[in-house]
Amino acid sequence: MVSIQLTQNSTPIIGTVAKILGFLMEFIFNVLSSIGIPNIGLAIIIFTIVIYFCMMPLTIKQQKFSKLSAKMNPELQAVQAKYKNKKDNDSMMRMNEETKEVYAKYGTSPTGSCLQLLIQMPILFALYRVIDNIPAYVSSVKATFSPLVENIVSIINNKISYTNKDGEVISGSVMDFIKSLSGATHYTKQDFTQTNTIIDVLNKCSTADFNNIKVVLSDLAVNVEQTKVALENYNNFLGINIANSPSYYVTGYFSNLKAGDNPQFTLLLAIGAIMFPLLAALTQWFNVKLMPQAPANNNTNDSMASSMKTMNTMMPIMSAVFCFTLPTGMGLYWIAGAVIRSIQQVLINKHLDKTDINEIIKKNVEKANKKREKKGISAQMVTNNAKLNTKTVEDSKNTLSAEEKENLMKKATDYYDRGVKPGSLAAKANMVKQYNEKNNK
Repeated sequence: MVSIQLTQNSTPIIGTVAKILGFLMEFIFNVLSSIGIPNIGLAIIIFTIVIYFCMMPLTIKQQKFSKLSAKMNPELQAVQAKYKNKKDNDSMMRMNEETKEVYAKYGTSPTGSCLQLLIQMPILFALYRVIDNIPAYVSSVKATFSPLVENIVSIINNKISYTNKDGEVISGSVMDFIKSLSGATHYTKQDFTQTNTIIDVLNKCSTADFNNIKVVLSDLAVNVEQTKVALENYNNFLGINIANSPSYYVTGYFSNLKAGDNPQFTLLLAIGAIMFPLLAALTQWFNVKLMPQAPANNNTNDSMASSMKTMNTMMPIMSAVFCFTLPTGMGLYWIAGAVIRSIQQVLINKHLDKTDINEIIKKNVEKANKKREKKGISAQMVTNNAKLNTKTVEDSKNTLSAEEKENLMKKATDYYDRGVKPGSLAAKANMVKQYNEKNNK
């Protein structure tokens, strides 16, 4: 279902970010136009590259956290194992303290990369909004629709009687016809007095939709054709109109087979278009493989790892499905984004592989100690209360043996039973007497 987008996105934060990104997209498109390449597909690629490399510092921090997590998780698991089945308040407090010390040792926190994700998410959502609705942010593309849209609005507002090529009067149904395009039936009559609404609808139209408009609004055929040609020039990427979906080209091929209209050409277009969802899935899969994976050492993590594996398998498949049904321009963005992320990941992995993790830990421990000293807490106090390494955690598991427990129990029994027959009434009276004597000392 189409939404009113040309007024630009007004969602808090995302709308503001989209407006800023829109200025960048318009600048890129205008630069390309000035050198004779007014191409939306190329603008999307450059735009995506610029945005992702601007976010690279956040990406590095996020991947650094993932790398440290792989080293940190065994110690966290050891702390959890140490306090397993201990639900008393003191044990829980000690476990929390030791867990905090592990995070401090590695310079991270339980929230880890959440801050980076919170910053990135509105940028990525805004990025999608700009690419999905280019005319709202690139004035020269919007201007391409203007002559045709102004005539359509005039027909609707003035209730001009209109006749198509078959002589049918469609004055009142022009609006209904426009509403029927690209699932825009939810618009109200008042919406269609706004040029932005109609541009939104036309921006979602495929080549077949424009051909249909040209037939129905025959007196506007020249306007429709000019708009269609201009948009096809903007949207042409390697011979594919990125405003059309791959599914449009595939169904178009089979339609042409029935009609017998140049099936070879439509077959080439269908093959070219189907490459977009396939490349989207492949690049997404490759991108997932490059990401660092934390080891799983217990049942909980095994379950989480299994869920992550399932999600990582499904993501490329979902990418292919979405890119098959959405306009090819979205698939182009998807591919460009995955390729850029993969290149970033390779560079980040090389950078992190050269990083001395032990040196990072040393610096973090020194930093944590300085913070404690400011609060009046010595490092030795923390060390005594919370041991961080796995060996210490394992040693702490040692408890009294069964034999030691039995000896202690025997000593306690002998203390109270001495000098009398065990189990007799005298023995029990003697136990009470000696207990009172012992506790009154």
